[in-house]
Amino acid sequence: MVQRTVHPVIKGFFMLLLVLWGVSVLYPLLWTLMDSLKDNQQFYFNMPWALPELPLQWSNFGYVWNNYNFGKYFVNSILVTTGATLFGLVLASMTAYTIARYRFIGSRVLYLIYISSMMVPFSLALIPLFFLVNDLGLTNTPLGLIFVYASNTLAFGIFVLIGFFKTLPKELEEAAAIDGAGYFGTFFRVMLPLSRSGLISVGIINVLDIWNEFIVGTILVNDPAKYTLPIGLAAMQVEMQYKTEWGPLFAGLLFTIVPVLIVYMFAQRHIVSGLVAGAVK
Repeated sequence: MVQRTVHPVIKGFFMLLLVLWGVSVLYPLLWTLMDSLKDNQQFYFNMPWALPELPLQWSNFGYVWNNYNFGKYFVNSILVTTGATLFGLVLASMTAYTIARYRFIGSRVLYLIYISSMMVPFSLALIPLFFLVNDLGLTNTPLGLIFVYASNTLAFGIFVLIGFFKTLPKELEEAAAIDGAGYFGTFFRVMLPLSRSGLISVGIINVLDIWNEFIVGTILVNDPAKYTLPIGLAAMQVEMQYKTEWGPLFAGLLFTIVPVLIVYMFAQRHIVSGLVAGAVK
């Protein structure tokens, strides 16, 4: 098989494009970090994009954490994101396994309904969603957000995990049945562990999506004690409308951004490998 070599000029051009793309992605984050270490005087009398002057205002982070309840918002975000991700993975994996491994009347239609729901703008469901959650008494509760976020991740999770379960050999289920395992035993002890890469990929993508969600949270939660980080950041900006404290505002923005960046940095390999493995049948 003949391998084609890329001309050095073309290779260098594409490398330059990648470097420029990397700079354009990293610059907003670095600019946010620099501005979080300034006081208001530096914003008003210096250029906003200038380097922060000494001493650096590290106290902005503690000020936001304590005075604007970002510690509480952070805990709420962790609770909602973890609960919704795990609950959504359980529902998606069980549904995907049933559709992929068993044939029953309406299974194909059920699959198409789930997949077609991904094409419906979520904004169309906001009003009926609010009345449904309100009738269940779950507004202003983490449980309400967990249920809504988990249900919103179902379609994507089912779409990806069906590909994994279809690749697993039928002999595994037959061997489990011979050993006396029932349907649930086969699923939880045999099939689910083998689809770990798919679960990790779907789970990470769901974490990134749920952590940054804003619109549904503002509709279902109006109690400041139940705010997640994106809602708390918006509330902080509104509270500062008459006297904006730019340094603390950028510090609060970093509290929202950095956790998802860390998750993605350590998990990007699992996302790519998991999605590719699920596409191979």
